[in-house]
Amino acid sequence: MKLRIVAGEFGGRRISTPSGSATRPTRENVREAWFNVLGERVRGARVLDLFSGSGALGLEALSRGAAHVDFIERSPGAFSALERNIESLDVADRADAYREKVFAFLSRIEGSVAYDIALADPPYDSDAASRLIELNRKQPFARLLCVEYRSQTLPNAGADVAWQRRYGDTTLAFFTSDDCGGYSGD
Repeated sequence: MKLRIVAGEFGGRRISTPSGSATRPTRENVREAWFNVLGERVRGARVLDLFSGSGALGLEALSRGAAHVDFIERSPGAFSALERNIESLDVADRADAYREKVFAFLSRIEGSVAYDIALADPPYDSDAASRLIELNRKQPFARLLCVEYRSQTLPNAGADVAWQRRYGDTTLAFFTSDDCGGYSGD
């Protein structure tokens, strides 16, 4: 299956997705909504794409002017698709891909906030969304954490939702840590 980059420098370009059903790519209309809300905040941002899969979210961020994206994906098949996509879009100078578990990667981030924006589309059948929100609240790794999750399962992590929208069975929510200031969704 091929996904399309929605807008920006690579708008309309197709990217590969991993075969099989283990990876659930973010639908195009949801990605478009996500980036419409982020707007100009993406331009020049240092972005973290967690549970990257094919890299559709991070590549969309690069297409819309992000300065750099770090991709974190542990699945061998998804990681292979991600590497092919980085190569086909010729963005290796603005992207780093790490084949490892998300929480192992995040455990190495210490000190000040490392990213302007973190994009996360964790598996729907896990508690990873709640864990990410709680971790960013306690030890901020991103000024703005954007999480996609199954609409029927609002993450219960004790953090206030700065912005939230439902798209069928998918909900997008933005969270800021107490240390990173507020967010005003447009």
